[in-house]
Amino acid sequence: MSALTLKTATQLASQALTAGRMIGAAPLTIAVLDSGGHLITLQREDGASLLRPQIAIGKAWGAIALGKGSRLLALDAQQRPAFIAALNSLGQGSVVPAPGGVLIRDQDGGVLGAIGISGDTSDIDEQCAITAIEGVGLMADAGVSA
Repeated sequence: MSALTLKTATQLASQALTAGRMIGAAPLTIAVLDSGGHLITLQREDGASLLRPQIAIGKAWGAIALGKGSRLLALDAQQRPAFIAALNSLGQGSVVPAPGGVLIRDQDGGVLGAIGISGDTSDIDEQCAITAIEGVGLMADAGVSA
């Protein structure tokens, strides 16, 4: 697979929502972006709070922009806050450095896009993203293990 299709993106969102329901997660919002950082699909569960779409997109966009899962961006934010501040300035505030933004890789390791999830704790958001990616037969790259 060389590009992330709408069909695959909607399957990813559906798998993520199913994963969330299976573990009793709070209402989730799922954003799937292509390798250029463009939104393919966004799904927001009933009851998800107001800023969840922007947060989910920001987690995925940060992963695409830097080529690593947002868990690593969270570590960067702790260790190099000036860098993350500069990055957010360059990205017009688009990067959310918290776990839940996971790169979607094909079987050859190529980046197809990213999924960002917001709604529960960052660890649960990330878990749902990984479950969704692996559920459609692709490789999840969260950066480091949860």
